[in-house]
Amino acid sequence: MSVRVAVIYYSATGNVHALADSVAEGARSRGAEARLRRVPELAPDSAVDANPAWRAHVDATKNAVQEATLEDLEWATAYAFGTPTRFGNVTSQLKQFIDQTGGLWQAGVFHDKPATSFTSALNRHGGQESTILSLNNVFYHWGCLIVPVGYTDPLLFASGGNPYGTSWASGGADRPDQAALDAAHYQGRHLADIAGRLAG
Repeated sequence: MSVRVAVIYYSATGNVHALADSVAEGARSRGAEARLRRVPELAPDSAVDANPAWRAHVDATKNAVQEATLEDLEWATAYAFGTPTRFGNVTSQLKQFIDQTGGLWQAGVFHDKPATSFTSALNRHGGQESTILSLNNVFYHWGCLIVPVGYTDPLLFASGGNPYGTSWASGGADRPDQAALDAAHYQGRHLADIAGRLAG
């Protein structure tokens, strides 16, 4: 069976989008098919317009990146979910998408599929690990096999050494640095490798 990775994410100003793109490219580098999909924006235009970077990212991706659907989850043999942290938790945009998956969960679509997660926050201690752990709670309920990055490659230390998954503390920077993008690329490769082993 070929490895098919669905990289599902929400990004406001583009940091998580950049990580998601690197995760997808990492999976493709191992021969996997990868779908990069964004979840719908739920914030009102007034909130988006109040932040020029947010508006710019919404406009730049609305036609360039397809919106995620439940069919993407059925199609995939492995999952990577990304979200900014909101008070140490998942954004409402990604959560709303996840909350639509009850029928797939009941049908056993997620059973035994590997899943991994990644995040970004403004501050180093802005809740990145708890956000990844929150996403993992979904994977437990789905019956997925959680794939952390651990400390399985020296390059992970350059990006902060988060064993749960790639995380980027932006500190107000425009985009994730190369170390974070390398870690995300590795995370995609690692997920594809594990999915390939499970497929036999």
